[in-house]
Amino acid sequence: MPTELQRAALRGHDPEAPYAGVLSFLRRRYTRDTTGADVVVCGFPLDLATTFRPGARLGPAAIRAASVQLNERLWPWGFGPGEHLAVVDAGDCAIDHHRPSTIVESITAQARTLIAGGATLLGLGGDHFITYPLLRAHVEKHGRPLALVHFDAHTDTWADDAPDSLNHGTMFYKAVKQGLIDPQRSVQIGIRTWNDDTLGLTVLGADWVHQHGVAAVLQRVREVVGGHPAYLSFDIDCLDPAFAPGTGTPVPGGLSSAQALQILRGLVPLNIVGMDVVEVAPAYDHAEITALAAAHVAAEMLCVQAARRR
Repeated sequence: MPTELQRAALRGHDPEAPYAGVLSFLRRRYTRDTTGADVVVCGFPLDLATTFRPGARLGPAAIRAASVQLNERLWPWGFGPGEHLAVVDAGDCAIDHHRPSTIVESITAQARTLIAGGATLLGLGGDHFITYPLLRAHVEKHGRPLALVHFDAHTDTWADDAPDSLNHGTMFYKAVKQGLIDPQRSVQIGIRTWNDDTLGLTVLGADWVHQHGVAAVLQRVREVVGGHPAYLSFDIDCLDPAFAPGTGTPVPGGLSSAQALQILRGLVPLNIVGMDVVEVAPAYDHAEITALAAAHVAAEMLCVQAARRR
């Protein structure tokens, strides 16, 4: 019988009962030591920036719990992320909800530390505002604006010039205005809420996706992003509420789980340098289907990284 709860190796798939054990993401080792890690997973349990239903602070725990059955070879890849990537789970970022003015720097500092050694960060939200401080850390590291590949029901580019605001609908406005993302290299997928000014980002609305299909989406994404370093952000409300009811601002008419996963699998050619899955709010979920969808989205992101490195 093993004497340690920690996994012995950063790679591989040690079988464990999916209904028992330590609930790290994909059963990876829990550690803040990123030495030798290709990818580090970290939760960012924030929901102070929500505009409708709160509860996304419980998202990271729900995604981890839903990921336990994915510690195996995954369809259609024929491999699991742990076979080709050294993945660790760094737990959750410490966020002081009683001192909102500290939140941006707390998240930025955590991300800065985790990616300093060269590991790719997979963030688990938390509301979508977390992407703004995560982008700050990534742009610091890469020294130039990043492309954004953004799955969402909302553009999140509504105007907001208040320097201290926490708003999960305006952080990409801030990111464009502050030179964190290059709008000419950025694409938003699944949008179905109106915004008069999308700041030059390419918008592939949900209706466009339904009409033109996955292949057309991938062709357009590759044309827009090219080989530019890209940040991948997936708001679970990109999915139709039939597939993801457990979220803060659900909007009917969205993508199916099948459409979203197929699009993600086609992103292997992109140079993805950071990624997150956000806006899971378990209190509104049913049978954990939203958390399951988010766990599969996150696992697909890791498979994309693994396929690119093979």
